[in-house]
Amino acid sequence: MKKITPAAFFSTLIVCYLFWLLITGQIVSIFTGDASWQILVAGGVVSILVSLFAARFFIHEKAFRLFNPVRFFLLLFYVIIIFGWELIKANVSMAIRAFCPTKKLKPGFVKIPTKLKSEYALSMLANSITLTPGTITMDIVEQDGENYLYVHCIDAEAEDMEKAGEEVKGAMEKWIRRIWE
Repeated sequence: MKKITPAAFFSTLIVCYLFWLLITGQIVSIFTGDASWQILVAGGVVSILVSLFAARFFIHEKAFRLFNPVRFFLLLFYVIIIFGWELIKANVSMAIRAFCPTKKLKPGFVKIPTKLKSEYALSMLANSITLTPGTITMDIVEQDGENYLYVHCIDAEAEDMEKAGEEVKGAMEKWIRRIWE
């Protein structure tokens, strides 16, 4: 069984407590002075308990990497701008396919090469692809030192796998690399 390092414990604790403040609505109340001390204490206790059990699974390497302000703002930029734009494009594409039933769909699997190495980066790219309509990441495979994502696309139009991979990844891979690697 993997041991919990102090850095992994504290970074998990911070993330859990911030999430607790966000879902209970106390994050704004702290700044206005209306925070309920019972909710703050309960959040601390729950965050400590969750961190004791989850830190060994949640944090694998470089525990405070995301607490770097540059990486944190890159993450916010990615979620709001880059992923938001990819999400809009995918939704418009799916709406066109839904309202134009004469267009033949060609569903299929696409093997997408990626230069990402970090588990966090690969996971974020796979989840970002899955969250955009019309695609779902089926597997992440390492072959000969390279990582590949197997993605099911509702319309795998491109004959060239490289081109199809670039269509699916969009700009997401480049920004995810900036955040995690």
